[in-house]
Amino acid sequence: MTTHPDHTDPNASTVRALAAELESLREQIATLESTLERKDDRLERLESDLERTREANDRLEDRVDELEDARRPIEARLDAHEKKLDANKARVGELQARELEKGAHLLDANVDEHAIDVADGRLERISKDDGRRHLRLPESDDPLERGGGVALAHGDLLPIQQLARMDDDMLHATTSALPSRLAAKLWKARTDPGVGDDPWRSGSVDVREYVTASDMKHWIRRQESGISESYAKKLVSRTIDAIRDLSKHRLAIERTRQHKNGLEYTERRVLLRTDAEIPGETPGATTENAPATGGVDG
Repeated sequence: MTTHPDHTDPNASTVRALAAELESLREQIATLESTLERKDDRLERLESDLERTREANDRLEDRVDELEDARRPIEARLDAHEKKLDANKARVGELQARELEKGAHLLDANVDEHAIDVADGRLERISKDDGRRHLRLPESDDPLERGGGVALAHGDLLPIQQLARMDDDMLHATTSALPSRLAAKLWKARTDPGVGDDPWRSGSVDVREYVTASDMKHWIRRQESGISESYAKKLVSRTIDAIRDLSKHRLAIERTRQHKNGLEYTERRVLLRTDAEIPGETPGATTENAPATGGVDG
């Protein structure tokens, strides 16, 4: 006789319950393992992000160190620049004091009277016919003897005239550009007979004076020892540009045809025309029986 399992057997029920619980535990373990794997992946990503952040932080720290190293020379240059500005201000004050002691009348707006050291420390403020206020030493007359009570103040001069008045030390302190210094010396050679080395030539009816590029080249080499001919030629162009700018384009440039050794070539000339308005100089002044300048090469 065959016997059938008793479905009401408590052992069988227990086995089924244990099997179900075991399966549930297996599912929970699989879920936990999957969760743990995801956490491991996230942890690896976070560790990678942290490493990149550390590397970026190291680069930033290196950059901060570089900027800190660069800051110190910049601060040193700023300090040097400030000292240079103070020195230039002192030099300008010294120049103004010298001009005042020579009898100049300077525009009030251009003078810091507290920084001017003149004899007895006395300055007189006066009103001129041009409607502007000027400073002078008491009872000093206009050294240029201009009529109408109008003085030729330092501020009324063209920049080229202001630079030409300076000595070499003050000129170097005022401008570091060699072409500008050469332009000032070239102008001074034209106006100051004491300079001696004057490359300017007398002009014709409509040209008061002129200087050729070739004469300027030789003059520059005499002024600046050790300069090669090729570099002097470059300085000619730069000096011409500087003297035009510093004279506020009161000077003209022309190109003239020249003949030498049977060859024709074009040369530049810097012209001071008779109708040019130069402060302190009389327009229209010409030199009698002066040689005519060459034709203009358009």
